[in-house]
Amino acid sequence: MTELKENLERMEDAIAAACRSVGRARGEVELMAVSKMFPAETIAEAVALGLTLFGENRVQEFAGKALHAAGLWSSEVAPRTRLRFHMIGHLQSNKAARAAEIFDGVDSLDSVRLAERLSEAAGNAGKRLPVLIEVKLSPEATKTGVEPESDEAGRLLERLPDLLDLEVRGLMTIAPWGVAEDVTRACFRSLRMWRDRWAKAHPNLRFDVLSMGMSGDFALAIAEGATRIRVGTALFGARKPQIEGT
Repeated sequence: MTELKENLERMEDAIAAACRSVGRARGEVELMAVSKMFPAETIAEAVALGLTLFGENRVQEFAGKALHAAGLWSSEVAPRTRLRFHMIGHLQSNKAARAAEIFDGVDSLDSVRLAERLSEAAGNAGKRLPVLIEVKLSPEATKTGVEPESDEAGRLLERLPDLLDLEVRGLMTIAPWGVAEDVTRACFRSLRMWRDRWAKAHPNLRFDVLSMGMSGDFALAIAEGATRIRVGTALFGARKPQIEGT
């Protein structure tokens, strides 16, 4: 048994246990494997183990990885399985066109400008691009996302229904690092609150997905209603330093 297979089995047991502890069904929580900084061969191994949803942080890195891996996650590796690769890192608007072309979804939408560029690029590519609004609920300067009470958030929610080449699916957030569990849970609870509030105020937008929780806090996120968790280190191990130019 490979290390990745052991890690995946351990993770599945932990997710199932977290769901049971709060009376939720395992099928309510989707596992996204965060494959940033790992090679195409690692993704191919994950695909062979049944993983189908992957998160990447950088447009340039994934573009090169996807080109190199064209045959690694082919129909022979995952017959009749639709693989999805989502952009989960901060996306600059000048890279929106390329992101819309190579990704199956963008989970880090945080401005009207980016939404408009993604919609235009998706239309040009002949696709309707699923997106999540990234919400900044942590005071840390390194965290990105739209602040929920900001004018930008209001403008974005009002603009999105007109951008027909985007498919709004829900919200995403990252909890602050190194804080007490109650602070982490409060962050996740806040995202759920904003989801409920915005879903009521904007019934023409969908908010099915709550993407929150990572390797160290996914159980807390599940307890607070996460429908998607993003796990990298607990599956693939520690990441190696980024290779320059990737």
